[in-house]
Amino acid sequence: MPIFEYRCDQCGCDFEHLHLAQSEDTPICPTCCGPNVKKLISAGCVRPNGVPAGAGGFNSAPKCQPSGG
Repeated sequence: MPIFEYRCDQCGCDFEHLHLAQSEDTPICPTCCGPNVKKLISAGCVRPNGVPAGAGGFNSAPKCQPSGG
């Protein structure tokens, strides 16, 4: 299951989104709930020897809080 990076057109927030198997959904921004996001080209990950896989790295963005407006 690939993880893609996105940038919100509305607030400029960069975030990661895990795409589940055979899912083509476009995520919304977890910061401002903006629906207009663009997929970014991610740099590859290089892991030093001795560092276990999955040892940190994910951004933990705050959950979406829609305004009462």
